[in-house]
Amino acid sequence: MQQMTQKLKDGKMQVLGVPAPQLQNDQLLVCTHYSLISAGTEGSTVKTARKGLIGKAKERPQQVKQVLDTLKSQGPVQTYRAVMKKLEAYAPLGYSSCGSIVAVGDAVSGFRVGDLVACGGLSASHAEIVAVSENLCVKLEKDADLREAAYNTIGAIAMQGVRQADLRIGESCVVIGLGLLGQLTCLLLKASGVTVVGVDIDVRMVDMARKNCTDLALSRNDDGIVARVLEFTDGIGCDAVIITAATDSLDPVNFAGAVSRKKGTVVVVGAVPTGFEREPHYYRKELHLKMSCSYGPGRYDPEYEEKGIDYPVGYVRWTEKRNMQAFQDLLYRKKIDLQYLTTHEFDLADASQAYDMMMVKSEPFVGILIKYDGTGLEKNNQIFLAGSNSPAVGQIMVGFIGAGSYAQSHLLPHVKSDSRVVMKGVATATGTGSRSVGERFGFEFCTTDDDDVCCSQDINTVFIASRHDSHFNYVEKALQNQKNVFVEKPLCLNEGELDKVFSILQGNEQKSILMVGYNRRFSPLTAEVKKIFAASGNLTMLYRLNAGKIAADSWIQDPEIGGGRIVGEVCHFVDYLTFIADSLPVSVHAFAAGDPLHLNDIVTINLTFENGSIGSIIYTSNGSKNLPKELVEIHGHGISCVVEDFKKLTIYSGSRKKEKKLMVQDKGQRYEIKAFIDAVCE
Repeated sequence: MQQMTQKLKDGKMQVLGVPAPQLQNDQLLVCTHYSLISAGTEGSTVKTARKGLIGKAKERPQQVKQVLDTLKSQGPVQTYRAVMKKLEAYAPLGYSSCGSIVAVGDAVSGFRVGDLVACGGLSASHAEIVAVSENLCVKLEKDADLREAAYNTIGAIAMQGVRQADLRIGESCVVIGLGLLGQLTCLLLKASGVTVVGVDIDVRMVDMARKNCTDLALSRNDDGIVARVLEFTDGIGCDAVIITAATDSLDPVNFAGAVSRKKGTVVVVGAVPTGFEREPHYYRKELHLKMSCSYGPGRYDPEYEEKGIDYPVGYVRWTEKRNMQAFQDLLYRKKIDLQYLTTHEFDLADASQAYDMMMVKSEPFVGILIKYDGTGLEKNNQIFLAGSNSPAVGQIMVGFIGAGSYAQSHLLPHVKSDSRVVMKGVATATGTGSRSVGERFGFEFCTTDDDDVCCSQDINTVFIASRHDSHFNYVEKALQNQKNVFVEKPLCLNEGELDKVFSILQGNEQKSILMVGYNRRFSPLTAEVKKIFAASGNLTMLYRLNAGKIAADSWIQDPEIGGGRIVGEVCHFVDYLTFIADSLPVSVHAFAAGDPLHLNDIVTINLTFENGSIGSIIYTSNGSKNLPKELVEIHGHGISCVVEDFKKLTIYSGSRKKEKKLMVQDKGQRYEIKAFIDAVCE
């Protein structure tokens, strides 16, 4: 299929052939008919991408800080890889579209193939085929105007801003910023019986609003504009102000205070600073300043957006989906008319011209639609890349499933650099991600279908670096197809899955190799420690992890997806102590500190081993950020070793002290990959 993409590195935009998204159980697969360009949000993204590196850094100071932190902790090579992963990727654009359903996930109800739907969210991009969660999709009437339906997401954003203003029939509202979002906001206010005043610095947009969606439209540059608003509202000021402008200036929020009535409401929908002047308006009038969150309740909640779990209507009347549905109902019943907003329409093949027009402002524009010809399903889901016809050199034909930040920084570079490997195919969740990784690491093809990797006769070795809940399914499928498998930890999320893996391995005719990515045992400093404690038994070990907090709604914390931080990460450290002790655990005792969210990410674990060694793991998420992340102590036979962040090893033996330092942190991924490839080649 074809998709509109941009590279952050140079801002280059192109309609690119990418694999169609793979349908998940809780999703709908939609063939796009129209999508809407959000001139404000997308224009800002494109503008930033077209700046030089210094300009990009100024626009994204938080990301610059992350780069510097990575440089400090992991060194220049890993920092370069992390940065290039972002810069070289094909970034999708768009988040508002409509089309017809071509496939329905098993867990989705209320939709059928052939239904017309309007879609929202980042997955509703400018692409011929999109995969969208059911809570980000609303059903349309068979005779709906699809051009207007494509305004779905921007309409829902405007709808949520209006709801936050909480106005009644006959009350008044000033809308500051009369771009696309502002015009839609004015239309919704008018439809609800509110008197509307529109304000903008662009005279053309003021004129458009005056003709179509406001009772009074004013230029911000007009003399006496505050007095005119007060006069229009019989001297009391407006009941609410909705700010839909995007600017670095404080003028919108201060102007809003000036035209508000006492105890009025100011709602911020656009991207504006809120460092308003306390006097004379906000304090004396006791104004209410409110933020409007995108499409409405459910936004940024993975339970709602990704799993499709709805909020009870009796408790949350207007969710983001219900806002979308209300907007589409108004369109269908002709309560609002968007026809005047659509100033341009481009075929997908010419979509880059729309962005060029936006950047140079070669002509006036408001609503810009992209039109699709509906042929996306006819195209091969597997995309063959440049150089795929070159003769294969090497004995290990590699397929990769999942290729996020960790895989691109720590796994793929080492796999690619081994001369025994042929990079055959890569499968990721998104078409743009799959193609980005495929080109960057020299794969012969890219896909979004794991069967293209697990079931391919041309691939004999599969690397799995996807989300934790998918590991078992991919491992099972790859092993059943007689592949060698390297899977990032954890191997699986429960004992039932573990038993199935053992059963498959026992019946595997080709004696496939299965390796779990416990990399720390392969660190150069770990090798030094193993030499020192060659004698087995009676070791006392401590592994302290200052893991730091991650958001409670992160997929890693989700017991169904990530397994939680104990299953998902602490397994690393159990493996490490087992490796150092050279013995299997025979007992375990664990204690978790109480926390209100029940995340269980502050724990102590005590292990005893068959050979008499003992070990403790302290895993904490509430430590100082200034404390190094990992510390390992091993004591035995009159010797003590301390490993600090896998950058420094200190050996205490009798009265002697010896230190070994690495230039950069090395957690063993390079040697881990080499060991796996060596084993496959034997």
